Amino acid sequence: MTHPHAGHSHAGHSHARHSHAHTPRNFGRIFAIAAFLNLSLVVIQVVYGVLAHSVALLADAGHNFGDVVGLLLAWGAHGLSGRSPTKRYTYGFGSASILAALLNAVTLLVVTGAIAWEAVQRLFAPAEVAGITVMVVALIGIVINGVSALMLMAGSKSDLNIRGAFLHMIADAGVSFGVVVVGGGIALTGWLWLDPVMSLVISAVIVWGTWRLLRDAVKLSLAAVPEGIDPLQVRTYLESLPGVKTAHDLHIWAMSTRETALTCHLVMPKGHPGDAFLAEISHELQHRFAICHPTVQIELEDAGACALAPDHVV
Repeated sequence: MTHPHAGHSHAGHSHARHSHAHTPRNFGRIFAIAAFLNLSLVVIQVVYGVLAHSVALLADAGHNFGDVVGLLLAWGAHGLSGRSPTKRYTYGFGSASILAALLNAVTLLVVTGAIAWEAVQRLFAPAEVAGITVMVVALIGIVINGVSALMLMAGSKSDLNIRGAFLHMIADAGVSFGVVVVGGGIALTGWLWLDPVMSLVISAVIVWGTWRLLRDAVKLSLAAVPEGIDPLQVRTYLESLPGVKTAHDLHIWAMSTRETALTCHLVMPKGHPGDAFLAEISHELQHRFAICHPTVQIELEDAGACALAPDHVV
């Protein structure tokens, strides 16, 4: 559908908007259950990590606590994204999912730094570790993270916010498996250094995965073109349209972790091409590039140079 906007000095300014793609079901309850399960796991891991003198188990607990925070943030962002726009927040609250990803990444890095510092100190002062206890608690972690991942799997294909939570649960199950290996190794060999070494390995894995999340969240926060969209291909498509001489003031940014917006000016030698032309652009941008919120302004070639035409002007 297209909506004409009046009061512009150019030939026309029309907004073509597709209906937004929503997740197939309400994941609010699933987020709540997953957060509760993982918070329970954190409590178990902290208690038995202290009792068993296992910094690896505490490292896994720290990681899982970061994921509890991430689940709560993702849950809140998921709820906010469903709220209607207001006079003040005219785009709605979908960008809360981007902020959730950013806060999630920062929290994980801070927690991981503290765990790594404790592991380094433990390398120089090893402590007795109850290997069997570590194994049992880590196995509980695998079960809880696996169940949480299964609950989130259905929405992970259509919503990046949910997909991030899903991938974290899968990663947690893998980390817990590593802790099981440490517990078994200590029980068989008595090598206490395995515990802090595995803690450092876990920390490195968390940083490696979180760094990409942080990088992507920062990019989206700065209104960068989302990954998977080539702005050159978008420009090529727009300038290949019948009657379009050139396209400028092209901007593509994420409104949320699953909605992308576009604005641009199209210079045409004749009058306004009509709503059918704009509706076709809207359809193709959605189909080809998953851009669901395009705003296209038509400018007549003889209307004079547009002040926003140069690429360096925003």
